[in-house]
Amino acid sequence: MTDLSSYQESDEGTDRQGRPADKIPLAPMPPRRKNPQVVAKPQAATESGKEERLQKVLAAAGVASRRACEKLIVSGRVKVNGKVVRELGTKVDPNQVMLHVDGQLVIMDDSRVTIALNKPTGVESSLRGDPHDLTQFLTDYRERLFHVGRLDVDTSGLLLLTNDGELANRLTHPSWEVPKTYLATVKGKFTGKTAQELRSGIMLEDGFAQADRVSIKGTHGGLTLVEIELHLGRNRIVRRMLEEVGAPVMELSRIAHGTVKLGTLPLGATRRLSKPELSVLMQSVGL
Repeated sequence: MTDLSSYQESDEGTDRQGRPADKIPLAPMPPRRKNPQVVAKPQAATESGKEERLQKVLAAAGVASRRACEKLIVSGRVKVNGKVVRELGTKVDPNQVMLHVDGQLVIMDDSRVTIALNKPTGVESSLRGDPHDLTQFLTDYRERLFHVGRLDVDTSGLLLLTNDGELANRLTHPSWEVPKTYLATVKGKFTGKTAQELRSGIMLEDGFAQADRVSIKGTHGGLTLVEIELHLGRNRIVRRMLEEVGAPVMELSRIAHGTVKLGTLPLGATRRLSKPELSVLMQSVGL
């Protein structure tokens, strides 16, 4: 991944409306698609009828300590099946209930696994068991995982893998417009006018393409470091868009997928998404 230290800082960068580009929020959920017409359903019960106190269920799910969960309940920050509950004596069946804390779904099913991988270049986005595919990074996981979308062989960075088919489907379906953010090192002159051209949209051989946000992060010699966000999922779309505006890509890395950020995850390493992180991601696509 590109070393930012060698680049001169630049504050140039705006969104489509010309507003200053901000950093991607870590915790807040992005705006939902209008009228998604999706009704979230609780997980099917394996052993129904075994009710436990609400604060115990929340604590077991990793929300907080039992004492802290009691405070959350009393303060009205907990919803049980869509309704605010403040009574500490409330009992629920953890296998059949849907819980939200501060609007975020509480994940209680440990069988659902989603991980983040910092994919190196030269690695194929496949799981056939070949020497140069993703299998080499998943030896610590017993679950049957599949990748959420793909990254080109020449592109590094964040790739999500999961055993949750519905989550994977929504993260990749165009109707949910899940944003993906890339850091590109480009050759040639890249100015604010170039960035605006990408935000306004350009015509490629397979149709119209438009960036949601473009920000110039710095320059070094004849190279420019550009951060670009878009929700399109077409083949090599970032490289083709930048090539079209006269800024061929020398290096490309994905640094965010939806609400999940690459952060400081080392190249070739994986990490399991935490329950709060997974909850935010699921809510962003109506789950």
